[in-house]
Amino acid sequence: MLPPLQSETLIERTLREEWGRILSALTKSLGDLQLAEDCLQDAITRAVEVWPEKGLPDAPAAWLISTARRRAIDRFRRDARWAARVPELSYLADLEAQAEGPDPEAIPDKRLEMIFTCCHPALEQKTQVALTLRTLGGLTTEDIATAFLDKPQTMAQRLTRAKRKIAAAGIPYEIPDRDKLPERLTTVLAVIYLIFNAGYSTPSPLAGEAIRLGRIMHQLMPDQAEVAGLLALMLLHDARRLARSGPAGEFIPLDSQNRNRWDRAKITEGDALLQATLPRGQVGPYQLQAAISALHAKSPSWDATDWPQIAALYGLLYQMQPSVVVRVNQAMAVSYAQSVAAGLAMLDGLSDDPQLASYQPYHAARADLCTRASDLPAARTSYRTAIRLTTEDSNRRFLEEKLKNIS
Repeated sequence: MLPPLQSETLIERTLREEWGRILSALTKSLGDLQLAEDCLQDAITRAVEVWPEKGLPDAPAAWLISTARRRAIDRFRRDARWAARVPELSYLADLEAQAEGPDPEAIPDKRLEMIFTCCHPALEQKTQVALTLRTLGGLTTEDIATAFLDKPQTMAQRLTRAKRKIAAAGIPYEIPDRDKLPERLTTVLAVIYLIFNAGYSTPSPLAGEAIRLGRIMHQLMPDQAEVAGLLALMLLHDARRLARSGPAGEFIPLDSQNRNRWDRAKITEGDALLQATLPRGQVGPYQLQAAISALHAKSPSWDATDWPQIAALYGLLYQMQPSVVVRVNQAMAVSYAQSVAAGLAMLDGLSDDPQLASYQPYHAARADLCTRASDLPAARTSYRTAIRLTTEDSNRRFLEEKLKNIS
């Protein structure tokens, strides 16, 4: 039999799993994000004092919300202008009456409104990401600062300014109107994918947080095909995480990865999401990228990869998102589906793009294709440029080894 959970463990687990739902519900009822967070922190402090002595409540999340609301009422009453807050006090008292009892289902789920508020266009993208991680993911300011290589004080100031801006601008805690929903949903999904990518190649919790946010979004918006597509994409990518590096932290490319180390549960879940979503006929960029990742994930070996279909999917993706990033990936797929010369021709077609001078993947791809075409002088030139532009040590060592092998 497993030992009973300690109160500290239950508090930590409750906050981890319920932080976003609790804070969203409090913010919706109090109308002030900073006040909601302050009162929730007070409630947590009270829980640490009371739970070990009196025992754990039947519904910890409901207990925390109820305690936080009472803290808010106390704060209003201490406010010198409390007479002007009578409507809020009456409202909170009504909520308290409605929330009597331990039923966790009584907690309104306001996370969807909260994530749309965090990703409001009035906030810059870095702030959208940081605020989403703080309010929905429950990460500490220190954790978020570490992930973005900022000082905790700098990140704290950014979050404080964002909360003030939301309050001063009167940004509502609500899902936008139907006519604005597609644009705002695109921003929300982009923020979640940014969080995932920030953590995917580094040992940080951000990738896991992004998947958790993706699950919340899919749970709350099951009819949105691109929400399912993004969740599938993150799961399929994350399934290969452990195989991407060796014992010494060295980078291992896809063609050399031990496929037995891939997480089959995540591949199965991601593929099932995709198979349920694609037939709806609402195909978007995240679903296409997930479909490409699924073809890699389900292939028994590098040589057995369905390159013609991957190249075709990249072609569709390029029609939706005509970017250098997509074109470089398409060129690599074409080099396997058709010929190295065809792939190089696609890269040559990008040569006038000013972004290429600093785009490392283009030079790494060109180095690989030139090597396979036996144009070693051109390969060496491209490898040197790619190495100069590489910021990750493991990738730099990988490219240096490649250059060494053809010198």
